[in-house]
Amino acid sequence: MNRISVNVDGTTYEDEVEPRLLLVHYLRDRLGLTGTQNGCDTGNCGACTVDLDGASVKSCSVLAVQADGGEVTTLQGLARDGEWHPLQRSFHERHALQCGYCTPGMIMAARDLLRDNPDPSPQEVRNSLRGNLCRCTGYQNIVEAVLAAAAARESVPAPAAGGERT
Repeated sequence: MNRISVNVDGTTYEDEVEPRLLLVHYLRDRLGLTGTQNGCDTGNCGACTVDLDGASVKSCSVLAVQADGGEVTTLQGLARDGEWHPLQRSFHERHALQCGYCTPGMIMAARDLLRDNPDPSPQEVRNSLRGNLCRCTGYQNIVEAVLAAAAARESVPAPAAGGERT
């Protein structure tokens, strides 16, 4: 067993974990954060995408011990004060989901894109989501939702240093 300390969605957790425990299983089974999906267990579908120390990672390809001392943000950590993150709201408003299984990973990957490129083209959105698979929607509404969220972010004043636009 290894002792880890991980900040997840603003709360610090200290736990004993098996060295081979995947981060996705730690988040879902230990912390009850079931918004992070476990799709393929091979890093191919992207349903398990989370942020680890500011970078998008597939949590089925990361060991929980690798997150020791780190900061993890899940889909469930995006909403603030009962308000959805603009990407969550945009996916809902643009019907960018059907079964919803891929949605957490899509939103987390889109968030990563918008951090680096706040005004992406449709092709840049498609390219950035290549590592996330959806078997239901054909991606058009997902791309539209990301573009709409980007446009909404542009209409909001920039946050203070260290903050995220909501």
